[in-house]
Amino acid sequence: MNDNYEKLFDTEPQLLKYGENPHQKAFLYQTEYNVQFEDINNKELSYNNILDINCATRLAAEFYDVNAAIIVKHNTPCGVALGKSLNEAYLKAFDTDPISTFGATIAFSQKVDKEIAKHASSVFLDALIAPDFDPDALEILTKNKNLSIIKLSTPLKTIRTMQEQEIIVTPFGTLVQESDNKELDKDTFKVVTKTKPDAEMIEDMVFAWKIAKHVKTNAVVVAKDFKTLSIVGGQTSRVDAVETALNRACDGAKKAVIACDGFIPAIDSIQAAAQCRISGIIQTGGGNKEKEVIDAANKYEIAMITTDIRHFKH
Repeated sequence: MNDNYEKLFDTEPQLLKYGENPHQKAFLYQTEYNVQFEDINNKELSYNNILDINCATRLAAEFYDVNAAIIVKHNTPCGVALGKSLNEAYLKAFDTDPISTFGATIAFSQKVDKEIAKHASSVFLDALIAPDFDPDALEILTKNKNLSIIKLSTPLKTIRTMQEQEIIVTPFGTLVQESDNKELDKDTFKVVTKTKPDAEMIEDMVFAWKIAKHVKTNAVVVAKDFKTLSIVGGQTSRVDAVETALNRACDGAKKAVIACDGFIPAIDSIQAAAQCRISGIIQTGGGNKEKEVIDAANKYEIAMITTDIRHFKH
């Protein structure tokens, strides 16, 4: 364990509103090595709030240099989009799953303006996170005393890789692992099908792959034009996860791409993708039936990229 964690418990903890449930006490330990932020609205935070803020912020950090909006509910992304403007990204992300956005946490990669604040104030939200907020936006948002407004002092680019280790305490012992900071290198991934993805499809694939990294296994993301159409995670069967994600995307799946956090296990998923007219799939690769999966993708003229990187998140 590095020195940062040894110093952690020498600090005075902040008592949180409650833990995962109201009958559980919870504390937040912070040092100068953690993300520095300001809670502008001074709303008392709970354990779940911190988890959602962390999830949304770390995913926003994947897109620190573009206009991105990330919507998180119950520590799970439910809408992600990029746009020519931050407002466009926000509206695209919101459109992924408006129902799940009720009570959600939203992170932005750039400064929040008045237009975003107007829309956000009309929706019940737990928290908004951004590197900065326009004064006009804050004038609108601070009227809602039940909204946490988190202004990040630490740059998103820094947050992207600042967590080096993850710790889970169990009755069997304390688990420590390196954080999953592995990044996709577009120069080394492999196109394994006869149908080749064009530049726009590759960009959508990379976009979806970055999101799948932050979704619980088995994770499947359907996306098109830098917008998530559906995000499915926590499934015990990847075949079911693919089919559920496609069903949620509905007719929007035409010409979209699929990203999986692991390998495609069987041709059932390829057949389901073909029925929904998916144009491309990005996945880890490998598996006992890899040749059959690639042959099926070739049969249906679906472009496929394998990354040789697995992003399991238990």
